[in-house]
Amino acid sequence: MKDRFGFKLIIMLMSILFVHQLSAQETVVKGIVVDSITKKPLQGVSVYFLKGRGVVTDSLGRYMIITNTSINKVVVSSVGFRQVQFTVNRFKMQELNIELGPDPSLLTNVTVSTNKRAKYRNKDNPAVELIRKVIENRDNNKVASYDYVEYEQYEKINAALSSANDKVTNSRMLKKYSFLFENRDSSKLSGKSLIPIYMEERLSKQYLRKDPSASKSIILGEKKVNFGSYIDNDGLSSLLNRLYENVDIYENNIPIFTYQFLSPIANAAPTFYMYYIRDTVTDDYGTKLVKLYFTPRNTNDLLFRGNMFITLDGNYAVQKINMFISRNANINWIKELHADLEFERGEDKKYHVVKSNLMADMGLSKSSTSGGFFGERTVSYKGFTTNKPLADSIFEGPAIVRNEAVISKMPDSFWVSRRHNPLSVPESKVYSNIDSLEKMPSFRRTLALFTLLFAGYGNLGPVEIGPVNTFYSFNPVEGFRLRVGGRTTPAMSKRLYFETYGAYGFNDKQWKGFLSATYSLNNKSIYTFPLNYIRISAQSDTKIPGQDLEFVQEDNFLLSFKRGNNERWLYNNTYQFEYVKEFKNRLSFNIGFKNWHQQPAGILTYTKANNENIQNVITTEINGQIRYAPNEKFYQGKVYRIPIFTKYPIFTLSAAAGVKGLLGGQYNYQKLDLRIEKRNYLGRLGYADATLEGGYIFGQLPFPLLTVHRANQTFAYQLNSYNMMNFLEFVSDRYASFTWVHHFMGIVFNRVPLLKKLKFREVASFKILYGGVRDENNPTLNPNLFKYPTINGATTTFALDPAKPYMEASVGVENILKILRVDFVKRLSYLDNPGISPYGIRTRFRFDF
Repeated sequence: MKDRFGFKLIIMLMSILFVHQLSAQETVVKGIVVDSITKKPLQGVSVYFLKGRGVVTDSLGRYMIITNTSINKVVVSSVGFRQVQFTVNRFKMQELNIELGPDPSLLTNVTVSTNKRAKYRNKDNPAVELIRKVIENRDNNKVASYDYVEYEQYEKINAALSSANDKVTNSRMLKKYSFLFENRDSSKLSGKSLIPIYMEERLSKQYLRKDPSASKSIILGEKKVNFGSYIDNDGLSSLLNRLYENVDIYENNIPIFTYQFLSPIANAAPTFYMYYIRDTVTDDYGTKLVKLYFTPRNTNDLLFRGNMFITLDGNYAVQKINMFISRNANINWIKELHADLEFERGEDKKYHVVKSNLMADMGLSKSSTSGGFFGERTVSYKGFTTNKPLADSIFEGPAIVRNEAVISKMPDSFWVSRRHNPLSVPESKVYSNIDSLEKMPSFRRTLALFTLLFAGYGNLGPVEIGPVNTFYSFNPVEGFRLRVGGRTTPAMSKRLYFETYGAYGFNDKQWKGFLSATYSLNNKSIYTFPLNYIRISAQSDTKIPGQDLEFVQEDNFLLSFKRGNNERWLYNNTYQFEYVKEFKNRLSFNIGFKNWHQQPAGILTYTKANNENIQNVITTEINGQIRYAPNEKFYQGKVYRIPIFTKYPIFTLSAAAGVKGLLGGQYNYQKLDLRIEKRNYLGRLGYADATLEGGYIFGQLPFPLLTVHRANQTFAYQLNSYNMMNFLEFVSDRYASFTWVHHFMGIVFNRVPLLKKLKFREVASFKILYGGVRDENNPTLNPNLFKYPTINGATTTFALDPAKPYMEASVGVENILKILRVDFVKRLSYLDNPGISPYGIRTRFRFDF
């Protein structure tokens, strides 16, 4: 046994020495090139080994060149600057920061110009004619143009604190965290010091097939830091991967930070960009390249500026591109955003991407000296093989293949040998630093405080107390309402969870409460994807009719303020059982059982035609739901799962059947509801969220058991409610609705001199609802049904006219102070109903990019 262990140890040591020996045979030089006078980074500077291949500096002036030859001369040149040459150490990694001075021969030239700038035109502009050639050949240069493609892909995401104040980092309070602040990186952003706090790496094998279209991703290894149980590490990874997506300039729109940036080679790009030819150069293959500068016509639009190199070999392909956004761009919190891509010519003489880099420096202030958050995603590609037929068996099964038990446990030697580029010294320390940080009690206490402030729960080890925003509220039935609740955490049990709260209304002098027990069937937290649990619960509480707590939490203090009459409530006693199951392909279902006792409260009464008052309505139902959200990503918070929107639709089908006589159930009925929601990205027109819903109820039921349409009498704009509809105003036994909320992203305001500085954005919405009640559910035709409620003799609940839909529309301004949205909402139909408001102002708070 010892011999086997010794043999393995020798093999491992030899492997490490072999890898080290391989890396020692390369000369690696990297650094930043700046202007010797302005000290600003220079983009597009050629850096190469003498008589060898080289690179061009990116938008931050950075470069890295590698050779396995004995050449030790590095040449740096750029038009307008003096060419310089340096001698470097052979077969070592070294940093060489360079200052370029102006070419003296250009200082004797005299240029005479007028103050009037020539008007830019697309017509007869050689730069625009060239970019149109690139657009014409775009499809031929896409990866999707090949019948088969395979390559190895390495991804790295890192995050850091930027420009941290030395007075803060050197304070006594943070002395115990000095090991973090000592690990600084000053090579990524010129003039800024970064403190790395997050690292994630992934190595995969990628296969693509054109016809029939198919893809396969086999994850070979995955590694990321772990902040412990206070942070959803998988959710954080999904969030960063969504914010820092792959940059593909051959697509019309480039998704970054949940928004769509127009590519400089998109079909419509010449309408929004200006292009200028800067230079002509020749690459290592003898191909002539044109250096093309591009910039937005309007610097407030979500557009890039930078340089691209275009081949003149008939492909009209992009060989390299360095781009960044203007400081005036209508996007929040972003101080700098850079995207750099490098392409390499393959055996077929076409260019394919070999490296892409996306980085952003964010902060509350756009001042370059203020602190903030830095994020970067680097993707590199190796072994790019095209049009080599792949077996059909490769594409069988799931599109992404990952063995969690294997990929996350790859040894360090795997990463040393398989990384496409070695980590920098600060990057290499992130894993160990965060591991040490997570074990510190003071850090855990800090995370607990942030959890309380932002998620609403205070952590007490095995128990959490909250949510704090429900501790105090008020309504017409209960008056002042106090509530205290909590739930258990995985620290108590990874299988069994309890949640409870107690509440008391000082007006009705009644206690309310909730208790649930949940058993995890996959030995994971019941708040972690994929869910797989069973739950039983009992609840006694108040509720506004038609207010589904999936969309609105009524005991939130901020929603206590309401307009108009708000005195029709329910007392509810609900007993439920449910089984919830999620699959990794984002298909999920739940099956449940519900026994519901409801009593009218406030001024609401359940009265029949003979004036008989009904005090208790009981239903017992079996229900189920199927939900499919392809490619859905989300950050799992403590209270709600926060979706990260994608372009894919979400389908939800719900069904329920009431059983008369079971546990006191008084009605037989069946319900079907379908909901389809989708975010639509519309290029320069921004994006729009569309929702289509429909439902049908079978059976004869009183109005409280029909569909009570979601209304809103608060002063907050609610996305899933009708904001000018009164509570319990409309009921239906069949309905269809459509909602369109359009975010224009400043398409008009960006062109108004004063407003564009404020970075306001336009938003508009339209909601339409068709519905109706069949004769069998019409209380005027069936005296056994409950009469529609009235106030002072006037009916306040109605059935929708099948020929007359309810409609409302709104126009508004969002991104006010970066967090506020204000809408003017107009009700367009049923304007004669009593107690309604035909229009109103609604607000909504939202942190957005």
